[in-house]
Amino acid sequence: MTAIADGPPRAGAHRGRNISKLVIRLGAFVGFALIVIYFAFTARGFTTPYNLTNIVEQSTILGILAYGMTLVFAGTGTDVQRGGIDLSIAANAGLCAAVYAVLMRAGYGGYVAVPAALVTGMAVGALNGFAVVALRIMPLLATLAVMNIAEGLELTLTENTVVAVNSPLIDTLAFGRFLGISTLSWVFVIVSLALIWIAHYSRTGLRLYAVGGHAEAARAAGVRNGSYVYGAYIGAGLLAGLTSILIVARLSSSTPGTGQMLLPVLAAALLGTVFSRRLIPTIGGTLLAALFIGTLANGFQLLGISSYWVSGVQGALILVVVAATSFAKNS
Repeated sequence: MTAIADGPPRAGAHRGRNISKLVIRLGAFVGFALIVIYFAFTARGFTTPYNLTNIVEQSTILGILAYGMTLVFAGTGTDVQRGGIDLSIAANAGLCAAVYAVLMRAGYGGYVAVPAALVTGMAVGALNGFAVVALRIMPLLATLAVMNIAEGLELTLTENTVVAVNSPLIDTLAFGRFLGISTLSWVFVIVSLALIWIAHYSRTGLRLYAVGGHAEAARAAGVRNGSYVYGAYIGAGLLAGLTSILIVARLSSSTPGTGQMLLPVLAAALLGTVFSRRLIPTIGGTLLAALFIGTLANGFQLLGISSYWVSGVQGALILVVVAATSFAKNS
């Protein structure tokens, strides 16, 4: 009798959560559409092919860094409020950019500088993984400490100055085009498709989500949870290293202050959850979120609104997303 009596309320609660998730997801898509429509009518030149391509280019660096954060969210807990995090990812990209630029200035060439930047990013990711898995330090504190280490090393390498870079690779990334689409946009598309397959269709990706969402069940099935957490942080570091080269291409230099990108990266990764069907971190959701934030920044720029408002909106988005997902999962 008890089981029968408990059945309908549980079914009702489950139905209520599904409805809440659907409303939040539809609200995200409707909000995105309304913002695009608003800028299309109020911001001159917003809908031109050149500007739309520019939005994708502006979203590339943010999007790829946010993919790294998404991998960490997926592997350390799909509940973005209680799972892991990588606060060092933007500072890591800054350090990798410094390594790349300094080696190029020293005359080592791209064959040395590019692998060095990627390995540096992975090393920082491995340090995060060691602190979280082996030392069992809370991810928030562990990655905060690593963030400060990365920022300190970047300033030491560059002596807090701009390090200019000029090479055929940088020129291709900055100015190259294929089929009328910029090289940066092609990089964004290729990386996005590759990560969608790895995260959502490969055995490794499915196990990564199993570790993050059902750690005990994954462990019982013989999955080495710690290895996948390590892999998530190292993968995020690899993406930081890749992004560092794009940053140098975009600015033609390594410039101190890359760590300030942490807020938009965090906003994109968190906002990406509301574009997903189950309110969990996904690469596709993060892609839409990065374009959403890129659209906001571009529209504000065309309207002559101060860039400081963009930071305010990003902070507000984080609050709204966390509150909405919490409501949906507890309703």
